[in-house]
Amino acid sequence: MTTEMVTDVMKEGLFVVLKTAAPPLIVSLVIGLAVSIFQTVTSIQEQTLTFVPKIVGMFLCLMLLGDWMLNNMTTYMTDLWQNFSLYIR
Repeated sequence: MTTEMVTDVMKEGLFVVLKTAAPPLIVSLVIGLAVSIFQTVTSIQEQTLTFVPKIVGMFLCLMLLGDWMLNNMTTYMTDLWQNFSLYIR
């Protein structure tokens, strides 16, 4: 296995991780920002106020995009196993 192959596998793996993790992280970021702006405008300084909207948003995001996320990870792992004979040479 050459260093180019290792680099390609690692690059593809990191891209799959970033692509799969991005939607929930973006949803959490947007909800946290919206709640933070709401707290600033209304002068409510309750720190636990962000948890419930984030949990609901993450749950909805995983319900809507969970299949796509699982397919991304499964496709990557299937490709790794199909090319396993190339990696051990």
